[in-house]
Amino acid sequence: MLRDDDLPGPDRLAALTAAFQADTGVPARFSSSGTSRELASSVRLALYRVTQEALTNVRKHARARTVEVTLTLQPRRVVAIVKDDGEGFDVAATEARLGRTRNLGLISMRERADLEKGHMEIRSQLGRGTEAKVTFNL
Repeated sequence: MLRDDDLPGPDRLAALTAAFQADTGVPARFSSSGTSRELASSVRLALYRVTQEALTNVRKHARARTVEVTLTLQPRRVVAIVKDDGEGFDVAATEARLGRTRNLGLISMRERADLEKGHMEIRSQLGRGTEAKVTFNL
């Protein structure tokens, strides 16, 4: 059983970003703003897992040259964004196929956000990259 202290927190997103860069060779930058705060363990875990899955999707599909991970801590919400400059994709067409394919990454990201009453948003344009944004109200 994991103790609350063992669960990843927002500070672990910097390490996750650095590991992505080390594993892929793709330059990846992490930045954060706002006041550090204690988040509920379930929100910390969801934030980490959504970011982790977004980076996995970049690795598998994007062919990105650069990646940015940003974390914004505000008094009443926390926002994480993973943005790449890769190939991009048709979000609507991909989401329409989700129930019929084995691609569970986008589904798990949305489900993790939903479980914590968060909001998951994916924006992408062919040839212009993708932005995955998750917001949790506190």
